[in-house]
Amino acid sequence: MIQVFPINTSAFGVEANGMTKRFGEFTALDAVSLKVAPATFHALLGENGAGKSTLVKCIMGYYQPDDGEIILANDKVTIGNPRVAHAFGLGMVYQHFTLVPAMTVAENLVLARDDVPPIVDWTKERKRLDRFLSGMPFRVPLNAKVSAISAGERQKSEILKQLYLRRRFLILDEPTSVLTPGEADEVLGMLRGMVEKGELTVLMITHKFREVMAFADEVTILRRGKLAGKGHVKDLTPDSMARTMIGAEELTVQPGRAGEFGGPKLTISGLNALDDAGQPAVRGVTLSVRGGEIVGVAGVSGNGQRQLIEVLAGQREAESGKILLQGEPYHATRQEMRRAHLSVLPEEPLKNACVARMSVADNLAFREFDRAPYATGGWWLNGAKFRDDAERKILRYKIRTRSSGSAIGELSGGNVQRTVLARELGGDVSILIAANPCFGLDFAAVAQIHAEIIAARNRGAAVLLVSEDIDELLELADRVVVMFNGELVYETPAAEANLTEIGRHMAGH
Repeated sequence: MIQVFPINTSAFGVEANGMTKRFGEFTALDAVSLKVAPATFHALLGENGAGKSTLVKCIMGYYQPDDGEIILANDKVTIGNPRVAHAFGLGMVYQHFTLVPAMTVAENLVLARDDVPPIVDWTKERKRLDRFLSGMPFRVPLNAKVSAISAGERQKSEILKQLYLRRRFLILDEPTSVLTPGEADEVLGMLRGMVEKGELTVLMITHKFREVMAFADEVTILRRGKLAGKGHVKDLTPDSMARTMIGAEELTVQPGRAGEFGGPKLTISGLNALDDAGQPAVRGVTLSVRGGEIVGVAGVSGNGQRQLIEVLAGQREAESGKILLQGEPYHATRQEMRRAHLSVLPEEPLKNACVARMSVADNLAFREFDRAPYATGGWWLNGAKFRDDAERKILRYKIRTRSSGSAIGELSGGNVQRTVLARELGGDVSILIAANPCFGLDFAAVAQIHAEIIAARNRGAAVLLVSEDIDELLELADRVVVMFNGELVYETPAAEANLTEIGRHMAGH
């Protein structure tokens, strides 16, 4: 019989000692220990595959560790499933929303309880919710459908749901990835306030050092399934934490900016496009990108950025408008892409730019497979040339694969992106379109991709960079525009950018 502690009214600590988890022959966690003190804000850092998600899933009962123990409020416990974790007062807010969009916020909160009555007295429940919200640091529109509220309000609702369910140890998985900078600071600041009052303990998985330095008390760093370091944030720097995360691996040195802006190479005029449901997604977008310039497109996910990139990449038909590449009309044909030397680094590259079951060599050859020396007469393919070219690019772009003949679907996300990078930037590039090219990737991959984008810019390429990471845009872009509700609503030189002003326009204000 599992004992449920009376810990629902105040913050408590969690220890995971010597946690080991194997999946077949692969060891995802190797004797990792984590100690989160009561009423503290703790950050969990590590690159992709470091073991962060596996560790918190063991704490939450999604996985059963092969070895190790969990201590809650100084007592050793067994957490056999998430329901048990919830009973102990542990909750988790995931990177992607879990609320039901067609239901109101109030309905999502009430129906998440374990003790929902067969017939809900909504008048009584709303009074109960009002009393609950009166003690919370932020409010949400209870009667609004989740589908109708902003991303910031949805994230607040996700957090409020956990607090309403009396969770006092909260795990946050990349909680600000869908928020504007202002919303991120607001949400984390409010949680920080609850921590300081002793009402909550927070364990946050993040890759944003700015948030770690601003809100966290302590940090634990994992690398390749092992504990790599830990300490108080006040004693650490972003650079020291990054070095602990990557170990001895050398980061690609970022080139300095060079060259002058040329004439427009990519011109978009009055572009309109629909989403998958037939609703307007891109609304009258007009934008020009010059040679030797990186234009960054900021915006909260779902404001038309994906559809804009899909039109430019030939994956979605435009309803109206014009696109010019180096002054010539563009209709997203392969011949036009070749003529203008257009390259694309799409979001979710394994889905949008690769064939998972085909080899790394074949995927690298997609651009030039029907040209000499890879083909004779446009159809007789030379497999040896494919392999020779692949081996050079695997070495040049640090692609980690068993061989050039391995299926690209077997590679990690960072190595899939490196493969696409090698294919798209391996030749002469005049125009580069990149969409969230570093999402979910480790530091080494991010540094390499950033360096390649800057190098293409320095060679005179026009770069359109769409990213939901505002720090990435401010680091790379020469000019930043903000996209909201399918429209470009703000523009500023990156050197003069104000984070608050950008965030305000991202939120539609």
